[in-house]
Amino acid sequence: MAAFLVFLLSTLSFSSPTRAEIFTSIGQMTNLIFTERELVQSLKEYIQAEEQKLETVRSWANKLDKLTRTSTSDPEGFLAHPVNAYKLMKRLNTEWSELESLVLQDPSDGFISNMSVHRQYFPDEEDEKGAAKALLRLQDTYKLDAESFSKGKLPGVRYNALLTVDDCFDMGKMAYNDNDYYHSVLWMQQSLRQMDSGEEAKTPKADVLDYLSYSVYQMGDLPRAIELTRRLLAIDPSHQRAGGNLRYFERLLSKELQDSGQTQPEPADERPIQLDTYQRPKDYLPEREAYEALCRGEGVKMTTKRQSRLFCRYRDGNRNPRLLLKPMKEEDEWDSPHIVRFLEALSDEEIQKIKEIATPKLARATVRDPKTGVLTVAHYRVSKSAWLEGEDDPVIARVNQRIEDITGLTVDTAELLQVANYGVGGQYEPHFDFSRKDEPDAFKSLGTGNRVATYLNYMSDVEAGGATVFPDFGASVWPRKGTAVFWYNLFRSGEGDYRTRHAACPVLVGSKWVSNKWIHERGQEFRRPCGLTEVD
Repeated sequence: MAAFLVFLLSTLSFSSPTRAEIFTSIGQMTNLIFTERELVQSLKEYIQAEEQKLETVRSWANKLDKLTRTSTSDPEGFLAHPVNAYKLMKRLNTEWSELESLVLQDPSDGFISNMSVHRQYFPDEEDEKGAAKALLRLQDTYKLDAESFSKGKLPGVRYNALLTVDDCFDMGKMAYNDNDYYHSVLWMQQSLRQMDSGEEAKTPKADVLDYLSYSVYQMGDLPRAIELTRRLLAIDPSHQRAGGNLRYFERLLSKELQDSGQTQPEPADERPIQLDTYQRPKDYLPEREAYEALCRGEGVKMTTKRQSRLFCRYRDGNRNPRLLLKPMKEEDEWDSPHIVRFLEALSDEEIQKIKEIATPKLARATVRDPKTGVLTVAHYRVSKSAWLEGEDDPVIARVNQRIEDITGLTVDTAELLQVANYGVGGQYEPHFDFSRKDEPDAFKSLGTGNRVATYLNYMSDVEAGGATVFPDFGASVWPRKGTAVFWYNLFRSGEGDYRTRHAACPVLVGSKWVSNKWIHERGQEFRRPCGLTEVD
């Protein structure tokens, strides 16, 4: 409104240089008639702009009202779909800010004060980027093409969630800015596919083709890069970079043909770009392929012979009084190294209480730096965790006692109960729970020796993904609410069992809650005596 008043005053000043002589000249007054007409037209344009703005805000409010009615009815279930989690990050980091800018064109105290109060809790650009990278991680791990995410075609989903042309473009652009041309190609291609099918978008098709053609070139596919650049020039002949890029690509292709002795280039592949069109670049993790295959349930080395060695039993903890009337049900998950699962290890009420205590304390999960022993965040561990003491609540004390009763190991020297919640694409890449010989100071500050065993409670079911996998021997252990798994990290000699390198697979659909107890060596001398050989 202030801008309109400035325009109005400036127009009047320009049209009436001498107010005292206006009525003395009809000719001069006729100029005011045309000035007024311009002002009325300007006023109409202002009203139209305000109505358009109001209609935009109303449409946004109606859309979000419907969405939030659904999301607030089951927040955890709604966010279990990784696309919903990503779009929540994107809305609060980007789109609500755009709406704020729109409303600020005509200041609204109520809205701005609300925004100011809640902004401190909003995700930032790093959150949006992190959620986008989570989708890429899920795409790689579970071999899902971009269309599966865009159309919401994920296993076990309860809520439909779609990605627009602009969403796909933003995903591709984020990958491009990270020099991740493999994923940039996949998402730019999906953006173009949806655009070609008639879906409306704010993003110009020329921008999509610009990013896509250069990303394809970076993947080494010159014929396709040339074809896409020509398509870009057909849309925008004056494009600033396309002409130069085309000449550069054609020179490179000509040189390649000359070096190979060919006279004619092979025609560009007209098939749509798929996951297997280009090879995914190798990264720092040597067992990446085996790890991700196990996450998909592939490559599990469970043979008939091995299965015949797996049993179930009742465990009374050497006639422990607390287990005599109700022994713990135990199932073998793997024979060597021995991994067992305890059934009914936690009740629903206990799980709810643990989550209730842990939720306010959740913070980005950390790992212990092998050289310094200091806890620090790491990109390969994506979750939030909280450490709970027995004094926090009788339930925590009871769970700690139960772990001691079941395993026969003292928890007096164990670490606190750690509760973790894995969000969108949450994972913990292959790692050892125990410290190796090249990191002798990892647990020095604790003074309790190495981590002899791991006890892991599953506190939720997971609709898809989220397995605990052991790449070395090809085992996958799937979450089952209320159960717990247990294994030894060290041989009886105190030497580390390197076969126990394991990982928490990315959560594809669902919200994964776990709690674990890392049990240390000190105090186990008579509970788990040393063996006679290094690998006893």
